Amino acid sequence: MIDETLLPMNLRTVLESEKKEFAVKASRAQPSKVSYFLIFFGIIWLAFTSIFFVAFLGPLFVGKEVKFTVNDVPTVAGPGNLGPIILPALFIGVFVLVGIVILGGGIYTLVKKGGYFVGTPARLVHYRNGNVRSIDWEQFSGDIEVNGTPEKGNISLQLRTGRMVSQKNSSDRYVPDVIYITGIPDVFEIEKLCRKRIKENDPTPIEP
Repeated sequence: MIDETLLPMNLRTVLESEKKEFAVKASRAQPSKVSYFLIFFGIIWLAFTSIFFVAFLGPLFVGKEVKFTVNDVPTVAGPGNLGPIILPALFIGVFVLVGIVILGGGIYTLVKKGGYFVGTPARLVHYRNGNVRSIDWEQFSGDIEVNGTPEKGNISLQLRTGRMVSQKNSSDRYVPDVIYITGIPDVFEIEKLCRKRIKENDPTPIEP
């Protein structure tokens, strides 16, 4: 945990005199495994779509014609007649662009800093790049995932909010929002503090 005096001034202003039970600086915005998955998936997607791109449009780059069918009608496109191939090229280009976006997103999340997290008896405060987000402990579901070593690890705190995600061959699935606190020291101690405050502020009525 870090000393209160090392927290950004704007964050200290927001917290004012609240009791600070822990204060940490996260090394990344998300666990590295999430970023590596996006990077790997983006590379595979790009490799697959690039094969079609080169196979279909490659001849044009060496001055040759491309033969294909449109609505069962044989069509020829070449360096002097690019009109027929513009629409198919745009279609393939969209898939290539999707791969670039996925790969770029993975690289971005890998290097994106996590910011500061401060826990008080009433809330969890997140500060990054001048933006402050405050989440009351009652907004967390209590589903916590923690991994790593006592010296450094990751915590995932599941929120009660989320969204429905449609699936192709089955019914829609509810995906909860998650707060990631990644690459922090004293991870198990902080997890205990989070769990304690979430349990104390649980809005679910206790059955008699």
